[in-house]
Amino acid sequence: MATTESTAGTDIRIITEPAVYVIGRQTIDDVELDRFLSDHGVSWASDSTVAAEVATETAGRVCYMSFAKPRPGGNAAYLNHIKEVGHGSVLEHAVWNFLFTGVSRSLTHELVRHRAGMGYSQLSQRYVDESVAEYVEPDIIAADPELHALWLDAVTHAHTTYVKLAEKLNAKLTDPQAAAAAMIPPGADRTTRRKAARQAARSVLPNATETKIFVTANARALRHFLEQRGAAGAEPEIRKLAGKLLDVLQKESPNLFGDYQKVPLPDGTFEVTTAFKKV
Repeated sequence: MATTESTAGTDIRIITEPAVYVIGRQTIDDVELDRFLSDHGVSWASDSTVAAEVATETAGRVCYMSFAKPRPGGNAAYLNHIKEVGHGSVLEHAVWNFLFTGVSRSLTHELVRHRAGMGYSQLSQRYVDESVAEYVEPDIIAADPELHALWLDAVTHAHTTYVKLAEKLNAKLTDPQAAAAAMIPPGADRTTRRKAARQAARSVLPNATETKIFVTANARALRHFLEQRGAAGAEPEIRKLAGKLLDVLQKESPNLFGDYQKVPLPDGTFEVTTAFKKV
């Protein structure tokens, strides 16, 4: 959800809800899988149509070559058993690509601490102009008119200062001495000057500045993220993102993520819980 407020001649777009986009998901090469099975004298097919679930089941069955006599219950029962026994390494073969938007740079500072099994590409403040004012407001501030007014005044002032700094720095860097001090060549082109101006001006931008981040992650890493950042003690903005991500993942792969529950919390968000922790 986003609203726009005008203050001090500046339009500020205020964002209170993150968005999760599924940009990519893996596929299974059925011909190659069948060739492997044939080469080893077995015939098997998963009852799941979700590639991530098939990949995970295949990986698990390779560990014991248990294709010939599969347990009853199909993919759902198989993956439930995997979670029960904590054989989490096979979940690393299930991979998705996401795009998160409407999140603050404060959130992404926490997000990128999740390194194992996750990769990131984030919007660059050096190359991208931040003169379009988009900021993420914490719910506890947005709910109180006095606190909201204080917050809006602060981000408006910071944004106005950023725009003025970027303009003045860009003009200043046409001077050879200023360019040399900024470690850019004298007579540098406009693109180089703009980058140098923005990288200095961004120092006044707050943690609330909206950003976009492309994330690639495997199922095991995603489960760890959900349990850590969907916990009641997690920061509210990232807990909200964890809840939205869970909604997406349960549609994408119910057999890998269907064990999670969302428990309502007093602040209107949800705690993410499961009986199968740290798989």
